[in-house]
Amino acid sequence: MIHCITLHDLNDPALEIYRMPEVQLRRYFEPAEGLFIAESPKVIGRALDAGYVPVSMLIGREDAETAALLCRCGNIPVYTAEEALLTQLTGYHLTRGALCAMRRKPLPSAEELCAGKHRIAVLENVVNPTNVGAILRSAAAMQIEAVLLTPGCSDPLYRRAARVSMGTVFQVPWTYLPDCTDIALLHRMGFAAAALALREDAVSITDAALRQEPRLAVILGTEGEGLCDTTIREADYTVIIPMAKGVDSLNVAAASAVAFWELNRT
Repeated sequence: MIHCITLHDLNDPALEIYRMPEVQLRRYFEPAEGLFIAESPKVIGRALDAGYVPVSMLIGREDAETAALLCRCGNIPVYTAEEALLTQLTGYHLTRGALCAMRRKPLPSAEELCAGKHRIAVLENVVNPTNVGAILRSAAAMQIEAVLLTPGCSDPLYRRAARVSMGTVFQVPWTYLPDCTDIALLHRMGFAAAALALREDAVSITDAALRQEPRLAVILGTEGEGLCDTTIREADYTVIIPMAKGVDSLNVAAASAVAFWELNRT
């Protein structure tokens, strides 16, 4: 039987992890992996599907969808509070009335993650969690098999990134590179590197040579600045998405969807 514990005070110790900055949550069990907060029944459900272990849940109200989730979470603390109190805690209206604190998993190495893969994406210093979440959602939809992130990228498990991805951050395999974009590592793993950048010598994303590559890594850069010069110089291809006159670029998340779709066409 599910027993909900009603909270009336924002300073209740039970709410500590829901008040913590996300960077602090990542280090909660240091040196072991930390925690993250999943928001909304869909995101929580996909995290559970992927084997993430819940620690506690905070709900605004119990409906059929939330009750089904609680049955999957086992014997964990389930806290509830008035909606006004939850809005004070989170700073905004709680999406679909559910937050779940979950344990992170150890991340594999890039080599482990990419073994046997044919189409992967590399994100270089994409700092906006909304963009990271949207790119991972596009990767899931367009059958990108893995995503590598440089250390400067926003964490895919940050609440906003996971919410924007609709939980697909738990479906697409991803991990961090130990340092900046390493073209030599991509080559050692057998991938040709295609850097999306606005350069005069760039080839069109529709170039047949790209689709014919047996293993291809699509590299996307940070918002505004784009990819660093070293990444572009060392890549096998510099690639551009053709634009209408007067428009030079797309948002990185929109560009990812176009690139992933085009480069997976047979």
